[in-house]
Amino acid sequence: MEIPLLFLAFVVAFIYTVAASIRNSRRIKSLERDIRELKMLMARGATVAAGTAPVVAGGQAAPSVQEAEAVEDASAFQADDTPEAVDTQATAEEDTGAADSPISAPAEDTVAAPPPKESFESLLGARWAVWAGGLALALGGIFLVKYSIEAGLLSPAVRLALAALFGLLLGGAGEAIRRKAVPGIAATYANAMIPGVLTAAGALTLFGVVYAAYGIYDYIGPASAFVLLGVVAFATIGLSLLHGQALAGLGLLGSMLTPALISSTTPNIWALFIFLTVSWMATAAAARRQSWTVVAALATAGLGLWALGYILASNSVDANPPTLALLAMIAGTIWLWPGKHLDNPPAPRDDAQPERRALRALRLLTRPSLAINLVVSLAAVLPAMAFLFSSAAINLHPAIPVAAILAALAALGAARHYGAWPAIFAALGAQAAASLMARHGIDFIGLIENTGVSLPPAQTGYTAEIATALLLGAVLILCGFSFLKRSGKKDPDFAILWAGIAALFPVWLGTASFVEYGNLGRDWLHAAYGIALGAIMIGGAEWLHRQGDAAYRTPLNVLLVGSFAAFTLSLHTLTQGLATTVLLSVLGFAYVWATRYRNWDALPWIMAIASVGVLGRIAWEPTIVGPQNLGTTPVFNALLPGYGIPALLAVASAWLLRDWPGFRARNFLQAIASLMALLAVAILIRHAMNGGTLDDSIPTLGEQSIYTLLTIGFSGVLMTLDLKSPSPVFRYGSMVAGIIAILNVLSMHFVTLNPYITGENIGRLPFLNLLLIGYLLPALAYGGLAYYARGRRPAGYVSILSVAGAALGFAWATLSVRRFWQGENIAAWKGFMQGETYSYSVVWLLIGVLLLVLGSRFNARSLRIASAAFVLISVAKAFLIDMSNLEGVLRALSFIGLGVVLIGIGLFYQKILTRKPQE
Repeated sequence: MEIPLLFLAFVVAFIYTVAASIRNSRRIKSLERDIRELKMLMARGATVAAGTAPVVAGGQAAPSVQEAEAVEDASAFQADDTPEAVDTQATAEEDTGAADSPISAPAEDTVAAPPPKESFESLLGARWAVWAGGLALALGGIFLVKYSIEAGLLSPAVRLALAALFGLLLGGAGEAIRRKAVPGIAATYANAMIPGVLTAAGALTLFGVVYAAYGIYDYIGPASAFVLLGVVAFATIGLSLLHGQALAGLGLLGSMLTPALISSTTPNIWALFIFLTVSWMATAAAARRQSWTVVAALATAGLGLWALGYILASNSVDANPPTLALLAMIAGTIWLWPGKHLDNPPAPRDDAQPERRALRALRLLTRPSLAINLVVSLAAVLPAMAFLFSSAAINLHPAIPVAAILAALAALGAARHYGAWPAIFAALGAQAAASLMARHGIDFIGLIENTGVSLPPAQTGYTAEIATALLLGAVLILCGFSFLKRSGKKDPDFAILWAGIAALFPVWLGTASFVEYGNLGRDWLHAAYGIALGAIMIGGAEWLHRQGDAAYRTPLNVLLVGSFAAFTLSLHTLTQGLATTVLLSVLGFAYVWATRYRNWDALPWIMAIASVGVLGRIAWEPTIVGPQNLGTTPVFNALLPGYGIPALLAVASAWLLRDWPGFRARNFLQAIASLMALLAVAILIRHAMNGGTLDDSIPTLGEQSIYTLLTIGFSGVLMTLDLKSPSPVFRYGSMVAGIIAILNVLSMHFVTLNPYITGENIGRLPFLNLLLIGYLLPALAYGGLAYYARGRRPAGYVSILSVAGAALGFAWATLSVRRFWQGENIAAWKGFMQGETYSYSVVWLLIGVLLLVLGSRFNARSLRIASAAFVLISVAKAFLIDMSNLEGVLRALSFIGLGVVLIGIGLFYQKILTRKPQE
């Protein structure tokens, strides 16, 4: 305890000594600032008076109001008897006299004149010379000491004393020159001031003297060296108030390196972090006084790196000092610097030209004090995560310091308008912490025992982990509501961000805690947590609604989505399987029912999210209850409520929202309700057709035909709904369903499941067999759908339906001919008979004639084109196949019949085309 007390005594003495200098400096700077404003006002007033003021005796312009006020303000400073004030006042009076002269530049020239570009002579002589001179002084002192050592002229003690005296003389010379400096130099050469350079050289010299006395010659012990280096560092930071931010950075560097320069076999961790914290506070106070940002960010980074290095490099970690130091750093950022000085809400946006979301987000993350904002976040989060990755023995459960640091960082994000990055890092860090402790399998008790360090035993079980996750979730939602209440109206973009954090991350934390540490069977703790979260978010949404401000519209909807997520978490902690799937859709429907009382935009979308969640659960486990628990009874099994109830609720939701002004949500719900209804029927068919089992086996032709018929019927239902209640979902959905059915026909009916290719038996009955359900019924369904779509859907779509029906009819007739000749099995390996080959020509010609009649009857050009196609196929078959395969009378009959039919078709077309106008 000797080192901290001695150090604190020196700090108090130093602060007391420098206080007077700070007060005088503040007063002098205030006077100089007021004098500069006075000169600007008087110059501006004289310029205006030269052109507009009346002329009095003697040719002098009458003083303007601004001049009178400026002169009156200038007289107030005459009471100050300090030399700096007298010199500054004399300079102001000279400038005032110059401004009062009748010869003055026009007002526009005075205001708009750009600042003159600095000449090469000024750069070379006024800046580079100063920098080079300061470096030369520092090197000169070092070389002088080196020469004295090599020559053996002086003893080490004398050399150190002379070097210390040289450093003090440099600092004194810098202060003397600063007091005598011409006022205009400070503004022109702010980063090349001779006093600051001399003071920096003196500070470096003193740093070297103290370290040499400790590390080289061993004249002083570690405690004395620590205190002396700290005093030099703090003195340098204090003098930076007079000489600028660069000197503050030098003092900060010295203070941060001081602990590293002093080695000890028994380091005092408390003394280390007390010193670092006081150093950070001193730097922040100087930064607040001078409005510095770079040096404050460097101080924060240095403190964070010390904490990170200590946690990762030590064999045993005392978590209290670094945690308290980081908490002090965050608290200082909230109240000391930047504190409230940069806590300004953004300028209101022009609603007529809203910004793009990406630009708004970029502006949110690049607000003033970005350097401090981002560095504080990293300096807090990285040591917090280091507690979880460290292999050292820790005297506290890591959850305690992690929770404390992240909660404080979240408080910073909620307390200040510039705290976007702390808010984001606090939320992400909390989520990472909730999972890392379990995923990395950290055995804290084993680590403590293996190090041989006597520390309090860490807790066992997952109590601390669960408490940390749920507590951090509560902190985030508390901070979110705090910001919404305090500054939500003034900062809409940040309000949206905090609403998102409050809605998403507490639920995410609860979910991670439940999955990693909870009871997956039934967990009442996490269930209560989710219910409480959902109730709080709904209450918050109602509170925002009653505020009646447009800025709260998006945060309100975000909180609603978060409440649904919270209730969903509770649902999964208490139920499983069928109950979870059904209750999830019931929960979404409750939000739709709430549209009868509130017109919140998110309400219908929550039902859409719930339906997507149900579909996700179905994709994960199509049987809902598991294959071993699924009954084999067709229709009446777990699939009926598991698929049917969500589908019915989705349909009911779409009906309730038929007059909802948000057409996107309404259309989406209509689409997903249609999909779920089709899926429910299809899965029941699949279950029934496969003997009460659901697997990934390829369906038979009969089963696939049912799906095709179902999709065709679904297209017709959507078309009917569109006629009664026009909707783009029904309009385009009906056509998509028809196209899907056509793709099924092309891929499954004609190729994959074709009995001619697969060799599947088609049944003993001549007509009522597999070909009926696989080809003829879909052909009739397509024909009916094409007829129903005429005039209601695009002509191209209707033609596609007609051609699909004709193709299926052609396939049915062809395969029926083969079945007549070959029996139940019509596989390709059985070859062809002569009678079978002749029958194909006859049937194809009849199909062509039939299509021609139907096309003429319904004025369907697509059917007439299909008829021509079949006729061409028949002609090609006759000349390419029949001529070579048929013999005798069958060959003759084939060509005679073909000729008769072709002549009849030509005569038929001639009559049609002369009787009706050309299409």
